[in-house]
Amino acid sequence: MTAYVITVPGTFLRTLDADSRAVLLRALRPADPQHTALGEAEDLDMLTVNEGGTFSIRLEIEAENKRGAETEAKRVAGAALDKAGFSQDEAPLGSAFVTGIDSAY
Repeated sequence: MTAYVITVPGTFLRTLDADSRAVLLRALRPADPQHTALGEAEDLDMLTVNEGGTFSIRLEIEAENKRGAETEAKRVAGAALDKAGFSQDEAPLGSAFVTGIDSAY
């Protein structure tokens, strides 16, 4: 297994208030990329929200391969957004991509 840091982009089509943000961050916490050497070195934040509502979620995902990591990251991000009260229509996600690989090899 390899630890991948995956970025999942998206857009909030309604406002992310402080309460929803706190719920979202709690739901994402187990996959915080700060727990990897790459995350610490790069000082990666789990959630970045830009003007216009675009956002990036960065997650550490253990997987056999890149495709599996990207799929799992999108699932984790979607579930966390759902817990925070955002439907897929209110916070659509883009394609996940590898930001870094933290491997023992």
